Amino acid sequence: MQHLIIRGDPGIRRDAVIEYEGEELVCFGINVQGGWHGPDEPQLWCTVGTEDEREAYDKREYVPHWLDVDTIDAEELDVIKAKGELSV
Repeated sequence: MQHLIIRGDPGIRRDAVIEYEGEELVCFGINVQGGWHGPDEPQLWCTVGTEDEREAYDKREYVPHWLDVDTIDAEELDVIKAKGELSV
């Protein structure tokens, strides 16, 4: 599990599946930064991991400050599935 900061908006939302560094990752949570007073383009701060790590994310069995952080441009990101199923 790690944090991934995406500069720009590739059109992904929660539960999106992306390919990053040759690995398929699920976006467990996304926070949009820069909507009002931020940079020219928004930044998505995502918590990503494999599907095996979903239970650890849901139960908060990790320390967010200890996760690795990487940054990528939205154009460089390969989106496999843009968002999860809508649950109402």
